[in-house]
Amino acid sequence: MATQTVAFPSDHQHERDLGVVRRSYSTHDRSDGPERHNKLRTNQTCLHDPEKIIGISAAVKIVLDFIRTAKLGEFALPFWNGAEHLEARAALESAVEELELLREQLYRENLTLRDEVDRVSMFEEIVGTSPALQAALSRVVKVAVTDSTVLISGETGTGKELVARAIHRRSNRASRAFVSVNCAAIPRDLIASELFGHEKGAFTGAMQRRLGRFELAEGGTIFLDEVGELSADTQVALLRVIQEREIERVGGRQPIHVDVRVIAATNRDLKAAVANGTFREDLYYRLNVFPLEMPPLRERRADIPLLVEYFIDRYSRNAGKNIRSVDKKTLQLLQSYPWPGNIRELQNIIERSVILCETEIFTVDESWLSQQSQYEKSGGKLRLSQALAAEEKGVIEEALRESEGRVFGPSGAAAKLGIARSTLESKIQSLNINKKSYKAKPRS
Repeated sequence: MATQTVAFPSDHQHERDLGVVRRSYSTHDRSDGPERHNKLRTNQTCLHDPEKIIGISAAVKIVLDFIRTAKLGEFALPFWNGAEHLEARAALESAVEELELLREQLYRENLTLRDEVDRVSMFEEIVGTSPALQAALSRVVKVAVTDSTVLISGETGTGKELVARAIHRRSNRASRAFVSVNCAAIPRDLIASELFGHEKGAFTGAMQRRLGRFELAEGGTIFLDEVGELSADTQVALLRVIQEREIERVGGRQPIHVDVRVIAATNRDLKAAVANGTFREDLYYRLNVFPLEMPPLRERRADIPLLVEYFIDRYSRNAGKNIRSVDKKTLQLLQSYPWPGNIRELQNIIERSVILCETEIFTVDESWLSQQSQYEKSGGKLRLSQALAAEEKGVIEEALRESEGRVFGPSGAAAKLGIARSTLESKIQSLNINKKSYKAKPRS
């Protein structure tokens, strides 16, 4: 029996554009491939100059070395005695400290810049045409041009940081730094120093003043991933920063004004965290100015063929392989799998399969997915997910029944449920709810 395959178009190209964020379309042969490829692309052209930063840092180092030689060597700078001598020496020491701070800032900005280039080159596009994704992306475009604080929610692996970067690159702050902080990855006793910096001697090991991530993001955007993991003390400090636009370094007493846009993300239910007292209610409302919800991959199954094509293209080029088509059985398997790890899990499966692929036809070892499905079923995760979906469907159907099928408006189902119209429309579609069946029948 011949193997059925889905062929890739041979004229697949990635168009480039000067726009910071845009959508690009490429039409494919409708007989054997995706009909349309829709991507939200972030511009890879970096507006900073790493060589200039390195050069300035080197120049500062030369000045510092000269001052130290003059100050600590066999000869001394020609200071006068008395008060003038003390003033000049104090000014010199202050200059040395400021130059040290500037050199550290330049060094860390260079590291941040290199990290930005690496991340953009790895995750450059948001791929998909599903209604659930398009509803989210339409909100991205609207909020990007503002300076509003954004809270991105969604399961692990749905692309929350990629959306944050897309917002930054379409904003008026695109020429300044995008600084990403994983709040869950930093020890709780170090998170304040990491975010707000510290003064020399603030704690054991603080040998010199250090800038925090907020100061490094000056004029740009700071992305606080897993913000729900912050400790109570750090939540208080973050609330003040958002309210007052001021920070205080650890061990410092002088408030420092910062001009930074805050984008936060979480895979936790922050409303539930507020209810059980683990997250501050006032901070939640400060962060939740403009909420964005990233749909899980199981709600955008129509995007899976596009994502498969995209990741195969990326990893096959890196591996020097020429993969021309996808086995149809493999594609069906990928579309039927629930993807608890979302796009990140799909990406890992594709990368592993490309490495092992020895032909021009892409296949995936079915046991990789079936084993994971069996593991999840044994742990009850899928049963819980299905139960929650059934409960959610019942709540939405009841709201539609009360609103006689109306979704939006003051008396619509979205208002009754307290969610955005686009979110409700997405859920109605993913749960296969027929909203028309709830419309009031005309009276005879």
